[in-house]
Amino acid sequence: MRVSRRSTMAATAVGIAASTGVGLVSAHNLLTGQAVQARQVIPKSWDVPPRADGVYLPAGGPVQRWQRGDDVDVHLMVFGDSTATGYGCRDAEEVPGVRLARGLAQRSGKRIRLSTKAIVGATSKGLSGQVDAMFVAGPPPDAAVIMIGANDVTALNGIGPSARRLRDAVARLRASGAVVVVGTCPDFGVITAIPQPLRWVTRNRGLRLARTQAREVREAGGVPVPLADLVSPEFRQAPDRMFSADRFHPSADGYQLAANQLLPALCYALEEWPGELPWQSRSADSGSLARRLSMLARFWPQRTTGVPAPMVLGTD
Repeated sequence: MRVSRRSTMAATAVGIAASTGVGLVSAHNLLTGQAVQARQVIPKSWDVPPRADGVYLPAGGPVQRWQRGDDVDVHLMVFGDSTATGYGCRDAEEVPGVRLARGLAQRSGKRIRLSTKAIVGATSKGLSGQVDAMFVAGPPPDAAVIMIGANDVTALNGIGPSARRLRDAVARLRASGAVVVVGTCPDFGVITAIPQPLRWVTRNRGLRLARTQAREVREAGGVPVPLADLVSPEFRQAPDRMFSADRFHPSADGYQLAANQLLPALCYALEEWPGELPWQSRSADSGSLARRLSMLARFWPQRTTGVPAPMVLGTD
């Protein structure tokens, strides 16, 4: 990534300043000022994302309204933050949950019911409530997809506690009988609207969270998908196409990338993927994993490599 000479000098200055007690205060003040600056250009999230919960058929066609007692083969539920809700989409067909439901229906030949519990602005602290709402609403799903982490970074939630809260949510879902796929924290380095060195700080924190999330998700029996490993080249190459007008949430193309990246993992978890996946026994945060996942995407009609969650900075 190219950075301006001024940004590079600022990052270096912070590193030097932070080596002294007085410098810590200076570094904190600089980063705080840049965070305020970033918040001034980030629009508040007032819009309601399109909802298209219902039943999706293998042959396609309009979504069918689900009514109690209707027969479906797989119940898919989506949890997480604004990325999971499809915030910024103008049409329900652009929402990642819908893309996953349609892809799974086409791949498996089964009737897929989609339900969405994700909430715009959610952090890992809200996952427990989303799972609670699931149990109140009815029986648990057969499959769950979680996309979470960006808001934990910007809210300065602890990395360890955030990952453990995610692990607890995955464990509860697994105990209920659901398979669980998790899109881990994105790479903030692709969001050039964030000034340096704040961008570097958030990127480093986000990647640390993603690695910790992946470990906790695997230990809880879920399938982590390392979106940060898969998205950076694509977003750097075509940011105008991949980001929505607010420059932080994904565009329709971006959401399609996310769904296509998660779909093979979801099919594998539901035993709809033939044979073993090469990343089953490898670390989810390795560089070679990203290459293998990219190869898996070739099996799908439109090859993609993923999308980052939005940069919210507490404005949701």
